[in-house]
Amino acid sequence: MPTGHFRSLRNSLGQGIPHPLYALPLSCELCPRRCGVDRAAGERGVCGAAGEVLVARAALHFWEEPPISGEDGSGTIFFSGCPLRCVYCQNASIALGEAARAITVERLAAIMGELEAAGALNINCVTPTHFAPQIRAAVALAREQGMALPVLWNTGGYETVEAVRGNVGFVDAYLTDFKYADGELAARYSRAADYPEVALAALKAMVEATGAPCYDEFRGQERLVSGVVVRHLMLPGALENSKAVVRLLHERFGSDVRLSLMNQYTPVIARAADAGDARAAAALAASPELGRAVPDSEYEQLLDFADALGVEDYFWQEGGAAEESFIPAFDFTGVDDR
Repeated sequence: MPTGHFRSLRNSLGQGIPHPLYALPLSCELCPRRCGVDRAAGERGVCGAAGEVLVARAALHFWEEPPISGEDGSGTIFFSGCPLRCVYCQNASIALGEAARAITVERLAAIMGELEAAGALNINCVTPTHFAPQIRAAVALAREQGMALPVLWNTGGYETVEAVRGNVGFVDAYLTDFKYADGELAARYSRAADYPEVALAALKAMVEATGAPCYDEFRGQERLVSGVVVRHLMLPGALENSKAVVRLLHERFGSDVRLSLMNQYTPVIARAADAGDARAAAALAASPELGRAVPDSEYEQLLDFADALGVEDYFWQEGGAAEESFIPAFDFTGVDDR
């Protein structure tokens, strides 16, 4: 797109960013929603974001897959807002922008350096898509300042191919969801009937950009340095969707991606509804199955299915994963200037 279609962003603190990548399109198409708002002028997109970078937490995180968290922790930055807005979201307070602090790109770059100094194995950008231009600029600045960790793009999988290609040179590895093979389920839970085909095209682009998963040994720990880990969170009552996802990914990508089959769905929607949250109550009334956890027996069926297909070397979870204790506090830890 010609540069005339972009506006260099000035954040709420009035500081211009002297990096050529730090610009937002006048008509935002960063995610597949393509809502067309002028975020640089203060308009908010479907994701809830305008021009500012919004962050809820930046800290070491120990609950990712082993080659991502290791023993020392992943340097995780939780961004606020989300293009998907799943009704069952485990991190609803940040997806809806309820926990959000505006920071500059310079501060974001500094956070990356601080996480490296704290011993992080990587920089793990969670729900980053709607801030892609700013994050790329921050990565470039952090690297200029000496940050040398791999950068992970931790995404719900609802990405455009253009956005993935735009990450080349900035993002080393992807930790991406593949939530649905069933478009009707995607429409009901995430208002994204096109999720299966969009996520599949984005995943293909991720594999083309980063190759098969590659690891190094870092401070005695196996660490993912490039490639794609694909997560699938099993949902209550959706065993057939999960089987379809596993079959699709195995047949299309084989060992070019590493699967992570997750049994940590937590019915936070039911607890929110009980506490008087009208939005959660309405969603639960429409989809009452989301008010329960996934039975261990259904999860075992999924693992057996993956084994029977010949899926090898995938991540899986033992009992006790579906606990709210695994959801961090979005209290702006690590966000403010030190």
